[in-house]
Amino acid sequence: MNQIQLFHYKLPVKFIWLLVAAPIATSLFFTISPHFNSQKLQAPYRYNFSPSIPGTSDRRATLQQEITFYQEKVRENPDSGLNLTALAQTYLKMAKATGESNWYLLAEQAAKRSLSHLPFNNQGAIIVLARVAQARHDFTQAIRLAEQVLKLQPSNDNAIAILVTSNLAMGNLPPAKTAADQLVNKLPSQGNLTLQALVLVAQGQDKAAIETFQYALAAEEPGELGTSAWTRVLLGQFYYKHGQLELAENLYKEALRILPRYPLALLHLAELETRKGNYQTAESLYAQVLPNSQKSATIFDHAVLRGKAKLQQLQGNEAEARQLLNQAEILLRQENATGHTNGSFGHRRELARLLLEKNHPQDTAEALSLMQAEINIRRDAQTLDTLAWALLRSGRLADAQAKIQAALQLGTKDAGIFYRAGIIAKALGNKEQALNYEKLAQTVDPTFNAQARLTSGLGLENLGI
Repeated sequence: MNQIQLFHYKLPVKFIWLLVAAPIATSLFFTISPHFNSQKLQAPYRYNFSPSIPGTSDRRATLQQEITFYQEKVRENPDSGLNLTALAQTYLKMAKATGESNWYLLAEQAAKRSLSHLPFNNQGAIIVLARVAQARHDFTQAIRLAEQVLKLQPSNDNAIAILVTSNLAMGNLPPAKTAADQLVNKLPSQGNLTLQALVLVAQGQDKAAIETFQYALAAEEPGELGTSAWTRVLLGQFYYKHGQLELAENLYKEALRILPRYPLALLHLAELETRKGNYQTAESLYAQVLPNSQKSATIFDHAVLRGKAKLQQLQGNEAEARQLLNQAEILLRQENATGHTNGSFGHRRELARLLLEKNHPQDTAEALSLMQAEINIRRDAQTLDTLAWALLRSGRLADAQAKIQAALQLGTKDAGIFYRAGIIAKALGNKEQALNYEKLAQTVDPTFNAQARLTSGLGLENLGI
């Protein structure tokens, strides 16, 4: 069987040319198995272009210049819908680069102003609004806006990508797969292949997911620094969840070499260092996500606070841990209180998990209420798992088993979910079934020990989506 026949779907002609044009890289990719030695992978996972492309050394400064340019354009012509759309798109790029929520709000305001002046054939502004809706976890609205664009432009890549990520978040895997396949069949770019790999991970098709991640890296192009770093973080997260910590660490660090201080990479690397017991290193990584000079609120604040709290807990500093958790709780409550319509970036699931991790009986009812509301918005594996956890804590064992089974039926291979299924089975008196689930957890992640379980639950979802 030749290399091209090893791929799990029919390759478009353009991508076959890419494989032929890069025989050295692809020959490495096709000989990798899911459990390979990470030392042999440094070359194919390394970013082979210079990250020091002119204008990219200080991403924030470059984007600020772009924002200033379009702000001036809008001042010169306040009624120009096209200029307002360009400004909104640049605000959105800054939001994604920094995680600062005020940029999302500015992007939304500029996009709405643009549509008021240019209500027709203004798909760019609608896409901005859809991306902001995603950031708020308003996935139904994001899908509605994307479909609005697709009625006018059936092949709009941004709209199709929004269908992938929003349906993934909601646990709607068949439409997510359809949209991802459509993107890749049209153009097997690094970003599109990464989205397809994420769908395969959610479906539990791990071997196909690894291959697709590898094709994504093979399709890498110079200058796409954000996508290059993002792909590596997501692949690193996959390996982290399978206990291959050295490989995950290498991927996170390579992402940081491409994009220094990339928040998503710093957060996941901090989680990994916590799991390894390198608490000072993890603390310094969290400090880089939110340095003392940081003035604006970001979508990563609650994750940093919870990560730092976990560090204190693991070191036996309960008072410090409680203080940090209280700060995170206050922040999450503020976000959840305002709702989507008032610009909130609320995280109900994250608040519920925090309350469950605090393990105070008086918080269980609230956590369950939060998750019963959240399940109406999304039914991905993590949401179903958290609802099962809340039901278990509430003593509703049969309901907890039903929800954890729904999570498992999605196909996602997650040691934590298998472990939770084992706990529920044990509580129901099904000792043999509990043992089987524990074995499945160890199969997915052979290193899923007590330290790994203590480290889990930092509130890190797919922030880069």
